[in-house]
Amino acid sequence: MINKTNTSDTPSLSPIGLLATAIKRERLNAGLSVTELAKRAGVAKSTLSQLEAGVGNPSIETLWSLAMAMGLQVTRFFEQPAHDLKIIRANEGATALAEDAHYAATLLDDCPVGALRDLYRLTVQPGQPRQSKAHLPGTVEHVFLCSGRALVGPASNPTSLNPGDYIRYSASVPHLFEALEADTMAVMLIEHR
Repeated sequence: MINKTNTSDTPSLSPIGLLATAIKRERLNAGLSVTELAKRAGVAKSTLSQLEAGVGNPSIETLWSLAMAMGLQVTRFFEQPAHDLKIIRANEGATALAEDAHYAATLLDDCPVGALRDLYRLTVQPGQPRQSKAHLPGTVEHVFLCSGRALVGPASNPTSLNPGDYIRYSASVPHLFEALEADTMAVMLIEHR
């Protein structure tokens, strides 16, 4: 789900409004009807219609499903005009929450044209691990653990991380992030090839 906090360089823009416009723009660019995209993504047509109308609060899973159905990186839904300076304070930014885990991903910087990376700040609580499906082939995730402890990496063989630890792994296979302590925080860079 999207946290409606604005970034400091776009104070008048609603993240939900930007998201609604982006989803519709990308669907139309792909030449898909609402019905066809909903079917491909495995989401209800009414859910997609509400999202495009700026109503609703999509989960990470819904956004990934829509992006994957169109062959896009999910950050295409969050693209904004480029600025020379961008500051996102600790309590700001467009934050997506997982449906089944205490996992919040705040997009810090998206992938500009010609670049192949996205940067996130993760804030995760113990409980249900965040299980991610395989991303597009060639996708790699880099995680630097800032505080707390976590199990991170391929679902078949996650690694225990402590503050200051770094891991890189293929996100082209199912993978997970499980907080082992309260208020676990990490920086994640997703590299698209």
